[in-house]
Amino acid sequence: MTNFDLNDNTTIPVTGFGVFMVPNNGPTEEAVTTALKEGYRLIDTAAAYQNESDVGKAVKKSGIPREEIYVTSKLWLQDYGYEAAKKAIDTSLSKLGLDYMDLYLLHQPYGDTAGAWKALEEAVKAGKIRSIGLSNHTVKFLDKLLTKMEILPVVNQMECNPYFQQKELREYLAKYNIRMEAWYPLGHANRQLLTDKVLVGLAEKYGKSVAQIILRWHYQEGIIALPKATSIEHIRDNISIFDFELSDEDMTAIRALDKGKGTHDPDNMANAVTLGMYKIH
Repeated sequence: MTNFDLNDNTTIPVTGFGVFMVPNNGPTEEAVTTALKEGYRLIDTAAAYQNESDVGKAVKKSGIPREEIYVTSKLWLQDYGYEAAKKAIDTSLSKLGLDYMDLYLLHQPYGDTAGAWKALEEAVKAGKIRSIGLSNHTVKFLDKLLTKMEILPVVNQMECNPYFQQKELREYLAKYNIRMEAWYPLGHANRQLLTDKVLVGLAEKYGKSVAQIILRWHYQEGIIALPKATSIEHIRDNISIFDFELSDEDMTAIRALDKGKGTHDPDNMANAVTLGMYKIH
């Protein structure tokens, strides 16, 4: 697995395995076990996914040295604020059954993010977390939070794919050497995206699937991609992107597909109310 450099002198695998909406108590453990066997080394979960324990079981049973597996989890809104975040970090570690997390993110940009971030920074200093980052933070929220940070985030995990390329946000992040990490890198099985004539043509040209073309585009753009899959065919497909390279011309053709609009707008403050109603304990 190829790695990207991060701004805290650590590295992260360029393609990960996401477990959003995969049930706990078996299915997540099975999916992660398969992914690890197929060569994935970045596993992305969250407290809100409520499947951290299955991720931890798969990591332990894999037989792969702990230091070779990059485990990410995320702090949920219910546990924002300094004191609540300190407890939630320990809860995630306990559920995962791990001594440390490689990466821990603020899952959403609402509420007491500054207090929560302070707890994350202290957890880094205590050795509980190696790297810290953000998720769903637009420029508006970044402008507010970055001035209150002692440790900069290494990533910002956002919706990102060829139809929603986040160009303005990526330019902003580049100023701080914060790397973009993509959720819904395949457009959440967006039929229009997966049958786009440009992408289908490139898949035929390179003898690859459309998903592989999209994930290779992420890689060449310097974006960490987190595709979700449960079938062995898709799990294998999504990681088999390192034996070809898209030409500059083809990268430009994919960049031209950007529609500038995704499925989720964090700047819509109605999301703060809706997401705040979701309780994980």
